[in-house]
Amino acid sequence: MNREALDTVERSMVRLRRGMSRQRLGKAAIREHNLPVDVQVLHVVDVVDEGPDRPGEEMSVGLVAARLGVDASRGSRIVAEAVKCGYIRRVASQEDGRRIHLELTDAGLAVVDATRRTRQEHFAKAMRDWTDEERAEFARLLARFVHTYEG
Repeated sequence: MNREALDTVERSMVRLRRGMSRQRLGKAAIREHNLPVDVQVLHVVDVVDEGPDRPGEEMSVGLVAARLGVDASRGSRIVAEAVKCGYIRRVASQEDGRRIHLELTDAGLAVVDATRRTRQEHFAKAMRDWTDEERAEFARLLARFVHTYEG
């Protein structure tokens, strides 16, 4: 493997992670769209919007907690806040009525839409000098990298 390329990818990913961990885009979405939502709740809404990992799986508090990298009790508190704010609702499972799963409300969908628009505007700005072909190739390679990395 080309050591220089690997070093560049590693350093770039660290910078990207640092930028994302500062929650820059989430805060920008909240500010730009005047969203009455906390950044942690915004993360929960994003995770629920992402959907389950496998067909037939339902979004649960445990899955939200795992994706956010928090323990179950912290995940439960953040989900409860998102429910209280009206962005997520708890619904009885179709598979087992004793279990619940999470789904977005109309207000949650509006938050998702606003947040996605903000992120896409920021990404478009970062790639404004790229050709359509470069953007398409970057999208293809990034999706491939993420799929392989998560796999």
